[in-house]
Amino acid sequence: MFTKTSALSLFLAIASTAPQDGSAFSTSSIFSRISSSSRVAVSLAAKKKIFIDGEAGTTGLQVRDRLAKRDDLEVISIADELRKDVNERKRLINEADCVILCLPDAASKEAASMVENDRTVVIDASTAFRTDDDWTYGFPELSKSQTKEIQSSKRISNPGCYPTGFIALIRPLVDAGICPKDAPLTVNAISGYSGGGNALIDIYESDEHEPWGAYGYSMNHKHLPEMAKYTGLDMQPIFQPAVGSFIQGMVVSVPLHYSLLKKGTTGEEVHEALSKYYDGSTFVKVMPLGENGAKEAGLLERGAFLRPDTLVNTNDLELFVFYSDEDERMVLCARLDNLGKGASGAAVQNLNLSLGLDEACGL
Repeated sequence: MFTKTSALSLFLAIASTAPQDGSAFSTSSIFSRISSSSRVAVSLAAKKKIFIDGEAGTTGLQVRDRLAKRDDLEVISIADELRKDVNERKRLINEADCVILCLPDAASKEAASMVENDRTVVIDASTAFRTDDDWTYGFPELSKSQTKEIQSSKRISNPGCYPTGFIALIRPLVDAGICPKDAPLTVNAISGYSGGGNALIDIYESDEHEPWGAYGYSMNHKHLPEMAKYTGLDMQPIFQPAVGSFIQGMVVSVPLHYSLLKKGTTGEEVHEALSKYYDGSTFVKVMPLGENGAKEAGLLERGAFLRPDTLVNTNDLELFVFYSDEDERMVLCARLDNLGKGASGAAVQNLNLSLGLDEACGL
């Protein structure tokens, strides 16, 4: 539709190209400038369309907030009364240049099946496709080639929040031969309660709730296959997640005895391997080595505590190596926003890459 706003933009574009002599308003001059300036109008109208299926959920709202101030994209929304209308959802999915699915697994699979063209990019934030070989894993920093794979893919699975931290720490060590593929690893992690979605948010923002709670005692947490596949480990780690009484933020910790690693490995070598792997990365940063390094950089609250909420509302991921060569043990830590690099931020980063935009746009 050619609106008053687009008409004004076209007029201004024409006026800016007008010569300063009496020929400015000749018929040939006007039509020449309309021809060239029409390209400006087309450019103004050619915004990529984004549809967030499930935008009322925690991740969906965050994605929308991150896109709200951008003028290079058009977010198309479904009317409240039609949110469960399959035909309307299908129409919007196929109208969009990129669809971000912020839905439960079953609903994501249903939505993905509604795409009837070879143009629409689908980014799924659920667990449904994370280990599916037909989908590209949406962690650009995973390897040297991962960014290019995301840029050329039409089906992208957004990583889980806990796996993002674990994979970021362990994949470089497996690739460098420092951590054997058969190493029996343990992951301890704590997340803000927003990671549990609206249901857990309601509980933690009520008058009565646990101050802290560990879970995942079934030993078959849904993140485990993802953790093993993208680190290159032969076996799934023991995973002990927990939720605390803060809304956003996360620390993922991996304790390691040196006996699990390549013989002769030191804390400094692990730190160097991580630093080399993420050299030049926009969002993943390896922090100063050891407790003393973290203290000197002011990264520990009260000189002792690694706060989980420092990176809230960012797409950053910080990696730490705390170690004792003398005692031959270390703890690797990843700090991130569970709703940022662990969910909505990663989705926007993948959107940018898949649409040929700067990966940091809006982040």
